[in-house]
Amino acid sequence: MEALSGTLLVATPAIESGPFLRSVVFLLDHDVDGALGVIVNRPLESDVEDVLPDWAELVNAPVCLFDGGPVGMDSALALGVVTDAAPPAGWRQMAGRVGLVDLEGPVPTGGSLAGLRVFAGYAGWGPGQLEAEVAEGAWLVLEAQDGDLISPRPEMLWREVLRRQDDDVRFWTTFPDDPSAN
Repeated sequence: MEALSGTLLVATPAIESGPFLRSVVFLLDHDVDGALGVIVNRPLESDVEDVLPDWAELVNAPVCLFDGGPVGMDSALALGVVTDAAPPAGWRQMAGRVGLVDLEGPVPTGGSLAGLRVFAGYAGWGPGQLEAEVAEGAWLVLEAQDGDLISPRPEMLWREVLRRQDDDVRFWTTFPDDPSAN
């Protein structure tokens, strides 16, 4: 399987429970050693201002922390989408206009960031694990759009990403939250 960095993993109805239920994961890194990404559609109730007050004014609405995944929940990482201007100091490109932002460095000034999200934790897969999950139908690998990472309605992102597809997977948006109650 080719490297999937910069794509979205969209959970299929085959994932029936757990942290990845109806999740949208932005893949930051994928190679023979495994994969790393963040769940981009799970806002938490904690405000960024409570944890990283200097960064709060750069974060897009909703201005909260996001549940990035089940690994390393006690750590934070930030992703920034840059404009066409030169990227800020402390920004390291991951895919296209998306990059990691060094939260221990200086807070960027100016308009070089189109958006910023802060994640508690991340999602990780060992060598071959993600490929096996994709092959068994747990994930769709779809093209990411810059706005996916900083969507103002992250709770709607799973449906929005599926709805914009050209094939029959867009009908999964009508799949009931609890099929047993159907």
